[in-house]
Amino acid sequence: MGFPKEFLWGDATAANQCEGGFDEDGRGLANVDVCPKGEDRAKVICGKMKMYDFLPEYEYPAKLGIDMYHHYKEDIKLFAEMGFKVYRLSIAWSRIFPNGDETTPNEKGLAFYESIFRQCHKYGIEPLVTIVHFDCPMYLIKKYGGWRNRKMIGFYENLCRTLFTRYKGLVKYWLTFNEINMILHAPFMGAGICFEQGENEKAIKYQAAHHELVASALATKIAHEIDNDNKVGCMFAAGSTYPYNCKPENVWEALCTDRQEYLFVDVQVQGSYPSYGLKFMERENCMPVIEKGDLELLANNTVDFVSFSYYNTRCIDVDQKEEVGKGNLFASAKNPYLKCSEWGWSIDPLGFRITLNQVYDRYRKPLFVVENGLGAVDVLKPDGSIDDDYRINYHRDHIKAMKDAIEIDGVDLIGYTSWGCIDLVSASSGEMKKRYGFIYVDLDNEGKGTLKRTKKKSFEWYKKVIATNGEEL
Repeated sequence: MGFPKEFLWGDATAANQCEGGFDEDGRGLANVDVCPKGEDRAKVICGKMKMYDFLPEYEYPAKLGIDMYHHYKEDIKLFAEMGFKVYRLSIAWSRIFPNGDETTPNEKGLAFYESIFRQCHKYGIEPLVTIVHFDCPMYLIKKYGGWRNRKMIGFYENLCRTLFTRYKGLVKYWLTFNEINMILHAPFMGAGICFEQGENEKAIKYQAAHHELVASALATKIAHEIDNDNKVGCMFAAGSTYPYNCKPENVWEALCTDRQEYLFVDVQVQGSYPSYGLKFMERENCMPVIEKGDLELLANNTVDFVSFSYYNTRCIDVDQKEEVGKGNLFASAKNPYLKCSEWGWSIDPLGFRITLNQVYDRYRKPLFVVENGLGAVDVLKPDGSIDDDYRINYHRDHIKAMKDAIEIDGVDLIGYTSWGCIDLVSASSGEMKKRYGFIYVDLDNEGKGTLKRTKKKSFEWYKKVIATNGEEL
């Protein structure tokens, strides 16, 4: 049986990790621009260190990205050569509304994305568009405090109406927010939130999440009103949590950890806050202010499909201190049965199948895997080629697991966009040397290089996978 005939194979990028052109054609400054490279990056993206502008002593990799702003036609042509059926990309909010609270959009920004979408359709590639992939205009953060402020819902609504209207007929697959649960782990990157001394940080995070949930439901409503063909999905960072052993306390903690990551998606899919979530927020003194009409909006505008990223599983042991791997925002005990990447991320293909089953069992809606990949250091050989068999092996094992989830377990899966088809700046670490792509970009950690694009060995491998609909791995 294998993969469905209409299965959407492709890959994914994010505007803030690849576009560059941070100050071109009227684009405004965004939170993702001012996340620096280096040891202070984690403090900034977690809202623990305020950085609202560029400082001379830091480097900011998002300024250049991989300069896709000027290379997108060349890049999409390469994606088409690989045979993509779908390309997941995101909108830079401040390219459309530079400050975020304008009433009139920036035409040059709208034209840029229209050109990208038309380029995709030229090659028969379906765009899958993330409306907000961590981007938040800095003006909205400075003036309103980011998503802690309810006024953000209206600014987001204006963005959505603009996009749905302008790109009607060009885009039908939409994601409202990237990894919505990342608010809990990296609130400045996820929601433009910086904390002041003595604030109830947990309450602010859950209030911001509620605002995003209301905004997501509103976007879903508007998308369906503007175009019946629109399909709107939610998106979260997934990866099942294992108890370290069968000690009941570990089993319980693993369950609670997973629930924390599922909570916001439960609302987006099922239309209401689950009992465990309400009890948790009440107990932890972080119950959000829910205004009149919010619950009705959430109930009546659930998503059409569920999308998620999967990189690794986590492990819980109440008797040992959890560690955070390099560039990984999720704490985990070390799983002795799994190998890890160079950045300490566990490699767990069976965990991918487990996660697919758990998510599908929970929601019973079509799933879409929109991120999955291996960050690794690639070495150019003297002839300019890159043999990245480690990446091929990673994807082969994960695609096999995904195939089993469909064929044996009956999971309803729309498509698969692996992460970073072309090398880009790492969101977690800000590095270029942590490469995910099938296409190499000549750019180093210091921002030096020709930006030349080179096909890796994995390029031809993934091309064959798509051409055979996952039969030849």
